[in-house]
Parts: sequence; structure tokens; C-alpha cells
Amino acid sequence: MMNRRQTVLAVSAAVALVAGPFSVGAGETPEPKAMVYKTATCGCCSKWIDHLEASGFDVESKNVSNVTPVKRMNGVPMNLASCHTAIIGGYFVEGHVPAEDVKRLLAERPDVAGLAVPDMPMGSPGMEGPNPEAYSVLAVNKDGSVEVFSRHGP
Repeated sequence: MMNRRQTVLAVSAAVALVAGPFSVGAGETPEPKAMVYKTATCGCCSKWIDHLEASGFDVESKNVSNVTPVKRMNGVPMNLASCHTAIIGGYFVEGHVPAEDVKRLLAERPDVAGLAVPDMPMGSPGMEGPNPEAYSVLAVNKDGSVEVFSRHGP
């Protein structure tokens, strides 16, 4: 039979094994897992995944031959489509949305379907390069209407 100290040590060890090497400060919670659907040949999608991981997200990606069915199944308006679709915390995140905006979405939990950066604007995460352009992150309401969630760019 274990004494109280042995029980506390055993429970602590079990928690450490389950928690793994994550570094979460007091009062913080880890970001939910991001599931990214993309094609195997898209390099900017991989760069966006690197951007999310560098910002503390645990990312899993799945290569699919056609991302359109994933977009449709998750309510992404086709006029706002980009090269990849992620599902994070119950929201869709379409295209090159900055991690800071995803974190704000998850913190505020607005009643929207998701966020979208249509097309692939130069200067957005994963699309770094010369001549960055201004772009907006759009909040897509459940009725399909959109509002500007944030603005980025030079």
C-alpha cells in the first residue's frame, strides 16, 4: 500500500508523462491542436504551418488531392478560398491567417464560423518575400457574411 508521499509522487509522474514537454506558464492553457488540410506540393502551406508551430500551436497536417471538399464541409465560402484550410478550436482558418489572429479568435471565442485570408497575399505568414502588400483577415459569420477581423501590411 502506498503512503501519501508515494501517491503524490506517482500522480505527479503520471501528469508529467501525459503533459509531455509542453511549456505552459501558470494560468495559461496550451493552444488547441491545428489540423491543416493541404496539397502535398504546396510550399507556402508548409511555411504557414511552421509559423503556427513557432507561435506555440501543435499542428497536424494532412495532404489531400483536393482541398475543396474540406472547405465546403466546414463552411468556407468559395470566394474567400486560399490554398489550405485548418480546423482549430472548432473554427475554420482559411489561408495565411497570422497566428496572433488565431490566438485572438480562440481567446475571444466570437460567434463566427472562422477566419479567412483570401488568395495568397504577399507578406502574409508563409508568403514572405519582396513587395509585401496590405491585407485583411476576415471573420466569416455563420450566415456567410463577413467583417474585417484585423488588418496587416506595410
